[in-house]
Order: sequence, then structure tokens, then C-alpha cells
Amino acid sequence: MEGMVGEEPQPRPHSMKRWPHYNYVLLAGISAVFVFHSATIKTKAPADEKQWSEYLGGPDRNHYSPLSQINTTNVSKLQKVWEYKSADSGQVQCNPIIVNNVLYGVTATNQIFALDAATGKEKWKYIQKGEVTSNTNRGVTYWQEGLDKRILYAYNSSLYALDAETGEPIMSFGDHGAVSLKSGLEAGARDRFVISNTPGTLFEDLIVMPLRLGEEDGAAMGYIQAFNVKTGKLVWVFKTIPDPGQPGADTWPADVKKKGEVGAANNWSGMAIDRKREILFVPTGSAAFDFYGGNRKGKNLYANCLLALNARTGKYIWHYQIVHHDVWDRDLPAPPNLVKVKHKGKTTDAVAQVTKHGYVFLFERTTGKPLFPIDEKPFPTSDVPGEKTWPTQPVPRVPAPFARQTISEKDISTMAENRIELLEIFRKAKKGVYKPLSLSVPTILLPGADGGAEWGGAAADPNGIMYVNSNEMPWLFSLSRKQTNDQSDLTAGHLLYNNLCIGCHGPQLKGNPTSGYPSLVNIRARADRKEIGRLIATGKGMMPGFTSISATQKQAIIDFLYNEEKTEAASVSAGRKTAVTDNPYKFDGYNKFLDNNGYPAINPPWGTLTAIDLNTGKHLWQKPLGELKELTAKGIAPTGTENYGGPVVTSGGLLFIAATKDGMFRAFDKKNGEILWETELPAAGYATPATYEVNGKQYVVIACGGGKLGTKKGDSYVAYALK
Repeated sequence: MEGMVGEEPQPRPHSMKRWPHYNYVLLAGISAVFVFHSATIKTKAPADEKQWSEYLGGPDRNHYSPLSQINTTNVSKLQKVWEYKSADSGQVQCNPIIVNNVLYGVTATNQIFALDAATGKEKWKYIQKGEVTSNTNRGVTYWQEGLDKRILYAYNSSLYALDAETGEPIMSFGDHGAVSLKSGLEAGARDRFVISNTPGTLFEDLIVMPLRLGEEDGAAMGYIQAFNVKTGKLVWVFKTIPDPGQPGADTWPADVKKKGEVGAANNWSGMAIDRKREILFVPTGSAAFDFYGGNRKGKNLYANCLLALNARTGKYIWHYQIVHHDVWDRDLPAPPNLVKVKHKGKTTDAVAQVTKHGYVFLFERTTGKPLFPIDEKPFPTSDVPGEKTWPTQPVPRVPAPFARQTISEKDISTMAENRIELLEIFRKAKKGVYKPLSLSVPTILLPGADGGAEWGGAAADPNGIMYVNSNEMPWLFSLSRKQTNDQSDLTAGHLLYNNLCIGCHGPQLKGNPTSGYPSLVNIRARADRKEIGRLIATGKGMMPGFTSISATQKQAIIDFLYNEEKTEAASVSAGRKTAVTDNPYKFDGYNKFLDNNGYPAINPPWGTLTAIDLNTGKHLWQKPLGELKELTAKGIAPTGTENYGGPVVTSGGLLFIAATKDGMFRAFDKKNGEILWETELPAAGYATPATYEVNGKQYVVIACGGGKLGTKKGDSYVAYALK
């Protein structure tokens, strides 16, 4: 990224030695000595079920633990036993891992640390050198072969390897401990926004990395890449936007890659893996630009798909596209769950995928055959000139949606002071499932931009019961025509702001704080130029990093925000070179549909927790998740709140979850959804907890960073146990 973070680390070339014939004979003769050892380390991932050795609890991503020391009869006696303060305050989405009694996690700015899992005492911390990142990181990956123990994690556009015992970089990995996450992407990705904030998935000596990309015109293409854990060498690539002549290429315009306008179709939320069958399950997101597809007419494979790939080679096995030609940003938001269900009298290995729009899709694991019927239903076509939405979308018959998808006038909040105003907005807006965005009126998207299900994902127990938390927040989406001819008198910084920032922060820089988009008015009083420059480069939260602009352009934006830009400095060179596009429209921003007090414009619940029997497809129970204490004090029943982070379910009959805006950590009875225990955290826990055992004692730990939805910031990891 020119002028900002320097050269991307590239893997060093590796030579391959040819063995003489007699060496093969020698190897065959001694191989038996290592048979048992090889079998025990084949996956190179620890498998101690009493600990929490992989992201979300294991390769199946089921958030499940067989521990039962803490159970429904004694959970009310849980107490805090240690708290680790990282001295790095801000939003933390990390699901820590615990291996060999050591807890590995990340701080708000992605410093990696190791703790004694029984006491919370720090063993080591690694502070990344170079440009600081503001991107959240959901955790790390542990790999071991004999005495070689590694922590792998992403930071900005690179994958790094540390010694798990010391926290020191492993210099033989890639280029002095790092490899570029752009290694297997198109050449144009070098100057585009590419990071990873979800841990990679292991298969033997491979780590397959998720990527977070830009969502605007000219975003990088989100290919799936596997790297060698020992060397950092790129081993295989699966192209989610196929080359001409490859299967799926006919679902895109023939020149889609030549023009360079369309990108993404990436996996950002993580993957699950069936190591026995060597199948990697990859959920993908929408193609960019997210909200207009006139330059990508067709179904757009393999965007918005659940992909099954050969974990060893990256070869295609099967896919199911869950949204055709997505223009709603309906990314698949979480790793799938690998579950066992009773289907037609037989135990079936299945894969379940939750979605932002509140569906659960369930497939047989090896073939991709749906276990419950899925109907291709017709939906309205777009009225935006140039757009051609797909005429049908897949809708599962069962399970029923776990989040509301449609509302009527009676659902507009009866507690809102400005209900009449909200009703007027509702009556004018487009509404309903898969209603395309319009130029004339807003479209109500429900569930909203964050789901429904979100990156926290779902938990599942061995009986085939799924537990999923969900947001019930409506959003107002619309498009407008780009205005290019009437900006000739604007400064370079103002032009860049209009091109990149106005959709979220508005023409007056006021933003929409209740929707998570802060005001930039008088920003110079709150942030210095260096910090603003870092945010422009790396992004934060829903804001992508704008890596394709030059250092001069970045400074022009800062000058504009600081009101220090000379009015005669306007220049046509302000446009981003990598975002040249024929797209005539821009997105009008992520706007939540709120009342005048900042509450959702619809009646509660505003956040839910649902138990679904995947054997039958039936909902077992649904409860509001979270409360707004000021409303409870007025006698209003708990409404549920927006929530970020997932649940953990245990054989002790419990479901643990934080996630809520109210900053509470709760334990539910998984059979009926009753709250059995709750405690207030030092800051909201927008993360998925972990549970593990050390020396015969079970612990539950949660990262408490806050800093989202207007909540205070924190820097703690807090562990609870029975005393």
C-alpha cells in the first residue's frame, strides 16, 4: 500500500531437494517407528475436549463442551476467580483458546498474549511492530508438531507465526515470520483493502484463511487460500469468482475480471472442517459493490454460497447458493455447524448454516443434499435502471425463520413518542422479504444489516439442538445516483469524503451515532492526524480500510475533516484509481430505523435466543436476550437488545452467553431457556465465551471490551468458576 504501510511481506522461495532411490527405501524401513506418533498428531490440532483448543470449541464450530462440573444445579454459585486487564481498551470480539492449561487471546488492537488459564497470570505478550490496526480480531489458531508449537494469527494484510511457548516470531515462516494474505489473489489486490479478523482453519500442515475485504466498487476478489503452517508457502487457491471457462463463470458477465469493478465473494466469517472426510465447509459473502449488481448480472457463483472443498487440495466438491445475485449484503455471517441429526430414522452427518435473514439451511455433509425441502420462490424485481435481480430465491420450508422478516403497521413501536412519524416512514417504504433497494424510497431491511444471525454464530449440542442468538433491528437502505458534474468546485479532500465517507457520516459530517456511525464534527478535538490516518487505512468496525488511496489523498481527507484544506486545491486527481467503474449509483448509508429516543422503531423483542431441534426442524423455545434497564424500571418487560458474540452450550445443561448491550453475562437452562445465573461484566462482552478445565476445575471465560452500541470501553478477560 503505497506511502502507508510499505511492502507486503512475501514468502521466501523454497528449494525442493530430489531424494535418491535408496533414500525412499530407507524411509520405508524406518517409517514403522513413527506410525503411532504420526497418527497422534495427524491433524496438528490439539483435541483435548476438557479444554477449548480451537476457535468456537472445535473443528465442527459447535461451541460445545462436554464439561458438566458447572451445571443447572449449581450454576447460581458461580463467582469471578480471576480478571486479566490487558491495558488496551476497546472492542474485543475474541473467542480465546485454551491449550495445555494456557489461554491465548488478543487485545483490542490485536496484541497477542498467553495466560495461565487457572490464574489469569500473563505468561507473555507480543506487541505487533509497525502500523497499528483498529480492526477487531476474533482469535488465534494453535498448531503443534512434536516440540514445534505455533500460534498463527492475522494482523492487517499478513499472516504471522509465533512460538506458542515464548511469543517470539518464528523467523523461518514466510518472510521473517510473516506472509502476505494477498499472495494468491489477483494482481490488483496489492493496493486494495485485505485483512483477516477470524482465525484460520487447520488441516494437517495447512491453514486456510478467511479474508475481510472492501464492499465498494473495485474491491479485491475474495479467493480462499491455504498456506503451509511451517513455511508460509501458498499451497492452494480456490477462486470464488471463477476464471473464464471454469464452472460457474457463466453466472457472471464475461468481462467481469477484465474490468476490475467487481470483487469480494469472500469468506470472512470463518470455516468448519470435517477432518475425517477431508472436507472444508466455507460460507461466502456477497460480491462487491454490495448493493447494485448491474455490472455483475447473473447468479454470481460462488458468492453467498456454502462451499464444500477438498481440504487437502482446494478442489470443489459441492455448493449451495443461499442468495442469488445478492444486492442486500446478505453475507453468510458465521461458520456452519457440523452436526449429527436423526433424519428418516437414520443418524445423518449434516452441516447447518445460519443466515443474516434468519434462516437455517441443513444439508447432508458429503453430497450437499438438503435434508428439509427448500423452495425457489419468486420475489419482486428491481426498479433501478440497469439492475437485474434474480427472479427467485431459496426459502427453507423448515425450520421456520428464527427472526422476523416482515412487519405491519401494528408492529411499529407503540412506546415510541414519534410513532406517527415512524408510521409515515413505514407506509412510504418498501417492505418485505427480498425487496430490492430503490432510488425513490427506502427499503426496510429486516433482519437488518447485522442479522439475524451474525458473526457470533450458533451453538449445537450432540443431540442436534441448535441455539442461535439474533438481532431484531430494522434498517433503512436506499440508493441514489452519483453526482459527478456538480462537484467541480469541491476540494480534493471534499471529493474523496463524498466518494468514500458520506454514505455513513453524512454530508454534514454528523453521522448517525445511534446506528454506530459517529459524528466527525470537530473531530480534530478528539483525534490527532496520525490516529485519523490510521483509521482511514485500517478501518474500524463496519468501516473498511481504504488502502487503495495514496498518502496524499489520505492527507487531503484529513485536511478536509480538520477544515484546513485550501478551497483552490480542488483536483480531479482526488478520485481513487482502483475504483474506476461504470456503476452509476451509491449506497445512502447504513441507517437503523429508530424512534426519537434511539430505540428500534418496532415493538420488542429486539434481540432473541432460540433453540431449534434440527432433527425435526421445530423451534423448542425462544426468549428475549438482554434488557434495557431504564425500560425495565418503567415496568416494561425485558425487550431484548442488539447482541454481538455467540453462545456456548455444555453437557451440564447450560447455555452461556454475554453479547448484549446491557453488559450482562448469563447462563440459561438449555432445555427451556430460563435464566439460571447472571452477572454484570466490567464492560459489555461482545464476544463468544469459552469453557475449559484445569486441574479438575471448570472455568468459563469471556472477553469484555465494550465500545460498541454506545457502551463504555473495557480491557478485561474475566473467568468464573465454582468456589
